[in-house]
Amino acid sequence: MSRYKALAERFGTPLYVYDLDEIDAARQQLLDALPEEFTLFYALKANPHPGLVRALREGEGRPCRPEISSTGELESALAAGFDGADCLYTGPGKTAGELDEAIRRGVRLFSTDSVSDVRHVADAALAHGVSADCLLRVNSATASATSSIRMTGTPSQFGFDSETLADILPELRTVDGVRVAGMHFFPLSNAKDEDSLVGEFRHTIELAARLQRELDLPLRFLDIGGGFAVPYAVPGSRGSYPGLRGELADVLDTHFPRWRTDGPEVACESGRYLVGASGTLVASVSNVKVSRGRRFVILDAGINTFGGMSGLGRLLPVAVGPETGECVESATLVGPLCTPGDILGREIDVPALAPGDLVTIPNAGAYGPTASLLMFLGRPAPVEVVVRGDTVLSVSRIEHSRSYAAVDEPSARTVTGAAE
Repeated sequence: MSRYKALAERFGTPLYVYDLDEIDAARQQLLDALPEEFTLFYALKANPHPGLVRALREGEGRPCRPEISSTGELESALAAGFDGADCLYTGPGKTAGELDEAIRRGVRLFSTDSVSDVRHVADAALAHGVSADCLLRVNSATASATSSIRMTGTPSQFGFDSETLADILPELRTVDGVRVAGMHFFPLSNAKDEDSLVGEFRHTIELAARLQRELDLPLRFLDIGGGFAVPYAVPGSRGSYPGLRGELADVLDTHFPRWRTDGPEVACESGRYLVGASGTLVASVSNVKVSRGRRFVILDAGINTFGGMSGLGRLLPVAVGPETGECVESATLVGPLCTPGDILGREIDVPALAPGDLVTIPNAGAYGPTASLLMFLGRPAPVEVVVRGDTVLSVSRIEHSRSYAAVDEPSARTVTGAAE
């Protein structure tokens, strides 16, 4: 009996299985590809499960630091044993309440996207009698590589347009409660190859050096982003970057000759690369039907469980592995939801499946449950099982619940809040 079948019999389906040995290997592989002086952040948006976040803090090698963009992700980082001071808080829509909680819980490093964003961080810091460091996220006017997701070079809610920094820096320097500590770049995601990644990093570092030189911009910290690739929901291995360490050291030596001793501290960040290959989604076949010559395999896992963006028309290139059978037919893989948008893959090769059979979707450790339409139609969330080797470390499920506010006072029962 396979591990996945045994776990499915114990805990039911759909379920995610996360292998911490795979996370350890990914972290070490990425650290080996970067200069040893680099800081590595883990972007919790890929998977905020505390068991996975804890694995990236513990074990051999340098720990990853948490990159968060909500107080919920902050809670996961703290539950995994990190301190607030370990975190980099990012995102263009930080609210006053979120910033107040983040500062109160020890976060002191923020990536900011606008003048008002900097001021909001400053207001929260001053309210707690502390000072915070702000990185200016830079939206470069140009780009080097191409990728599936570009995060720079176009109008965006993310970052300061690089060509406007000269005009707004005088204002930023006068904001009490914060210090401009450096720059943050995130130009691309899931780079297609090492040359593309190297090219983008070179462009980023050259731009950072130019902005520091021309604008006298403080640069104690430089986050150059990520873009490290791993297959998503299909078989395959993580990207390999044998030349990256040397290329990064070379460009940093050119533009920041004393970066190893006097700074800036240089960081990269990664989400999917660190956890993507660790996860396998196990689902059961609920039904198989033929409609006007097309075969549909209906699973108990759909866009409420994996790949919620499928519901917006972005189909995943899903490939399934059978627990039984061989690939002999083409079918559309759909979930259990009462909507025609619940499609995981259209006309893909699948085994000869029957109700009750299990299928596994590999490389599903990133952008799984929390990136899906978890509450749509009220179906239970998938079980998440964390293992190391043959040992089950934890079994959990995200619960849906509703909290009601008290409406005992007459004024609370009116739309305006005033008693009738």
